[in-house]
Amino acid sequence: MGKENDKVCLFCKRDDETVPLVQLDYKGGSYWICPQHIPVLIHDPSQLAGMLPDAENLQAG
Repeated sequence: MGKENDKVCLFCKRDDETVPLVQLDYKGGSYWICPQHIPVLIHDPSQLAGMLPDAENLQAG
């Protein structure tokens, strides 16, 4: 589960010293994603399987 102090992009693992990050609150956890990978969250969230709980079950937008 994500933790508030783990400020790294779910996908690329870059931190907030390297890229801007957007916080996601999902299933009781806080997660972070950089603007470059927001399209992954929107269009193919199954790529986040293992990084975000139940990502493989999210519907693409």
